[in-house]
Amino acid sequence: MTTRSGFLSFVGRPNVGKSTLMNALIGEKVAITSSKPQTTRKTIRGIVTRGDDQIIIVDTPGLHRPRTLLGERLNALVETTLGDVDVIGMCFPADEPVGKGDKFILEQLARYPHARVAAIVTKTDRVGPTKVLAKLAEVGELRNWATIVPVSATTADGIDEFIAALAPFMPESPHLYPDESVSDESVEARIPEIVREAVLEELNDELPHSLAATLTDIVTEGGRTKVFVSLIVERDSQKGIIIGKRGSMLRLIGERSRPTIEALLGRSVYLDLHVTIAKDWQRDPKALGKLGF
Repeated sequence: MTTRSGFLSFVGRPNVGKSTLMNALIGEKVAITSSKPQTTRKTIRGIVTRGDDQIIIVDTPGLHRPRTLLGERLNALVETTLGDVDVIGMCFPADEPVGKGDKFILEQLARYPHARVAAIVTKTDRVGPTKVLAKLAEVGELRNWATIVPVSATTADGIDEFIAALAPFMPESPHLYPDESVSDESVEARIPEIVREAVLEELNDELPHSLAATLTDIVTEGGRTKVFVSLIVERDSQKGIIIGKRGSMLRLIGERSRPTIEALLGRSVYLDLHVTIAKDWQRDPKALGKLGF
């Protein structure tokens, strides 16, 4: 029996369901999700192993026309990733028309001749079968795809078919990760993202773009674990929004994120959240470097 192992990366406009699909394929949450654009800001590897086939999914930020230095660096991160993967899966939501953003990304795909390119019609649970078929036909006209796969990350409909369709495009290789692995993300990297996800879900305004989160420290003393996370925003007004009246919003964010962090660490934690200001950090090369971008 042939053993296969290779890399798959999703592309698509922001908020087409890339991170949600990765989590569904893996069977547990390794990437944060949100309805807000630019939720994903780094590459995250999730690992799916089914028998002799292993697919390493590299989740990336959404390709977009950048407006800040952060946006430029996120696009550069995507471009570097796409140059190394075996398969690129372009995502098209079943309930949205193909638009200018999709065509912009399609143009970029010509720069990666090494990879096979598949079309993925996501969010099929949001429309009926007739509209799914119409979407598959519409997408099929856009280019010559290696394959076209419909899938719903929410209901898991089409997940097995997705893996079966994509696995043959992976190169023959021993498995690159142990079969029981689901991600190569460290606990230290996942904790601030869990907190950032909680903020994104609780708040709107300009915060999705202006917010960053970093893990300051994890300290265990006398059987008690303290986790310190800093939330970074660009303006005083944004700091006030996150803290809320008498600290009410910050407490809510902590209550929302603490159970997930405790499940990740396997023990109870005291979560300390601190909000700081780094003015216009999205446009500041030095600040971006300190935040890992």
